[in-house]
Amino acid sequence: MTLPPPHESEAPRDLVGIGIGPFNLSLAALAQPLAELDAVFYEQRPGFDWHPGLLIEGATVQVPFLADLVTLAAPDSRWTFLNYLRERDRLFPFYFAERFHIQRAEYDAYCRWVAENLPGLRFSHQVDAVHWNGERDVFEIDFTRLDADGEADSLGRTHSRNIVLGVGTTPYVPDPLKPLVEAPGVPVIHAADYLDHREAFLAAGHVTVVGSGQSGAEVFLDLLRRRPTGGERLHWIGRGEAFAPMEYSKLGLEHFTPDYTRYFHALPEDVRDRLVGAQWQLHKGIDADTIAAIHDELYHRTLGGGWPDAVLTPGVVVRTAGRIATTQIELHVEHVQQNSRTRLTTNAVVLATGYRERPLEPMLAGLDPYLRRDAGGRPRVDEDYRLVLDPRVTGSVYVQNAELHTHGVGTPDLGLAAWRSATILNTLTGKELYPLPARTAFTSFGLEPRHRVPQTRQAPALTPLVDGR
Repeated sequence: MTLPPPHESEAPRDLVGIGIGPFNLSLAALAQPLAELDAVFYEQRPGFDWHPGLLIEGATVQVPFLADLVTLAAPDSRWTFLNYLRERDRLFPFYFAERFHIQRAEYDAYCRWVAENLPGLRFSHQVDAVHWNGERDVFEIDFTRLDADGEADSLGRTHSRNIVLGVGTTPYVPDPLKPLVEAPGVPVIHAADYLDHREAFLAAGHVTVVGSGQSGAEVFLDLLRRRPTGGERLHWIGRGEAFAPMEYSKLGLEHFTPDYTRYFHALPEDVRDRLVGAQWQLHKGIDADTIAAIHDELYHRTLGGGWPDAVLTPGVVVRTAGRIATTQIELHVEHVQQNSRTRLTTNAVVLATGYRERPLEPMLAGLDPYLRRDAGGRPRVDEDYRLVLDPRVTGSVYVQNAELHTHGVGTPDLGLAAWRSATILNTLTGKELYPLPARTAFTSFGLEPRHRVPQTRQAPALTPLVDGR
């Protein structure tokens, strides 16, 4: 089908957001009451959807409910989680439930409530390319409108003085297992699709879960609870040296504060790179309650004598994998500490192997000549979440959850969403629209702690809103 030429918007917007996950939804919620800001957000999917394959019954978000989209920057916003409960007549049940950490399914429902009621969101809009128009000093954003079946319906183009990228992450599949995941009919899936295939995995003779983080633990626990005592036939392996708890001490959590983020950003690049790998237990460990629940379930199954048919082995790497029969999969694994190898035969595999930042290069190919990169070839990002661009580009490109290498472990953390969104809006407008605290941690990171300096820079005036834009 040949689509007509793109329809262009008449005047440039102040901000175009690309992607509508929790982080850009947070930004859109905080931008909504700012009458002087003309902003719109595009998302390829037909509606908000947050990790639907992992909304396992009872699984909780690993941050308190105060880490919603807006509260830590604007507790008086209409888009808080508590206001969501109030509008649903659920405040008193939540009050008596005494829950500080809410279930993932409830967080997803809250975000969908915001997305369904917030203006300025354009779902079923796939952004195809971004270019800089030096003659008009604006970004050109080309997009495709999708129909109900996800097929191209029409083309569009809009212009904006600034852009914010919140395109999220993508499931990571190790190279040895990609052929099996991509082969039709083979029961090897990423954990992101677990709930869609749970019944098939419960019916499988033997199931292996690969991955020693939170997702792996939750999938293993869900399978364990649903398979019969004595007939569990489960194997849980992971490359981590232990099924280790996530760091959740009060002072440890201060690594997820703006104070630490500023400290991390000011470190030399090579030091930052070493820290990201070394701090895995701050964000890649397992919630202590989940570990306890797994142990309790395993212990309960010993009450009649004997041990459950479940094998838990950390420190294991999958080297190669293949299909040896219609219903069998063979994993060639290595135990790193023992320097030993063996073969594991199973009927189904769930890969809880995490996520990776979605590459920005395909979308930003048109901006590549203007991007400034670090020694590792990654885009440089300043303290206020802006890509460092050639001075000829007068607009800003902000990033959300694409700055782990420059801002540290707090990058994917929901608890910093509202603060980062407020920082972006304050920087964009040059005004202290959302007053932010100068200090957020008892820990002094570094010998000369860097506290926040209030926004005083004068930004270019925003164009008044025009009806119909």
